[in-house]
Amino acid sequence: MTEREDFLNALAEKAGRPRHQLQAHPFKPMNDLPETTLADQTPQALAALAKQNSEAVHVTYQTTTTAALPHALDAFLQAKAATALLLPTSAQFARYQLENWRASVSPKPQYWLPDAGREANLKAASEADAAIGFADFLLAESGTITVATTPGQGRAFHFLPTHYLAIIPASRIVARSRQAATWYDQEIKAGRLTTSNINFITGPSNSGDIEMVLIVGVHGPLDMTYLVVEDQ
Repeated sequence: MTEREDFLNALAEKAGRPRHQLQAHPFKPMNDLPETTLADQTPQALAALAKQNSEAVHVTYQTTTTAALPHALDAFLQAKAATALLLPTSAQFARYQLENWRASVSPKPQYWLPDAGREANLKAASEADAAIGFADFLLAESGTITVATTPGQGRAFHFLPTHYLAIIPASRIVARSRQAATWYDQEIKAGRLTTSNINFITGPSNSGDIEMVLIVGVHGPLDMTYLVVEDQ
C-alpha cells in the first residue's frame, strides 16, 4: 500500500496537479443495464440462450441428471479416447454423488493436488488428454463459464489438457457477468472464498490472425464441453 501511494504521489507531483481521490469522485452508474439486461428471462429461457451462445463459440453443450452423470462422463472419456485423465481435488464430487465413479473410472486419474507444488501440477495438466472440472457459473449472454482458482483446481487445470469438460449445475446458469461477479464479491467478503484469480472462459481458444481463417483450439484445449446437470 505504501509503495502504491508513493508511486501515485510521485506521478501527481510530476504532473503538477493534486492527487485524484476516489472518495471525492464516487462512481455513479449511467444506467442499470448490468442488472436489468435479461433479468426478465425465466430459467428455461436462460438455459436455451446459454445453449445457443455456447454452441456459437464452438462448445459442445450437453445436459444430464445427477443419476445419469457418471454415464455422461464415461461417454465423454470414451469419445475422446482419453488415456490420461486429470481431476480436481474437490468436495464437489460428493455433491454430485460421484465418489464411486471417481474410484472406478478408467483411465485411472491423476489429481491437481494442493500440496504437490506448481511444477508437478503443471506437468500433470500438460500431460492430460482429458480434464473434468467444476465450473461456478455459466453466463447465458456469452456462453462463458466462470471458475475461481482454488488449491484443488488451479488456473492451468482449465487450459493445458487436450480435451476439457466443465460440470455446471443448471441453477448456476445466470444472465451475465454481473450476477456472477456479485456472488464472488459476497463470497470473498464473507470469507467463504479465497482465490488468486477468477477465470472467465468462453469456449476453446480461437485464432483468426492467419490469413483471416478461424482456427479453433490453437492453444489450450482443442475442444470444450459444458455438461449441465439439470437437477442441481
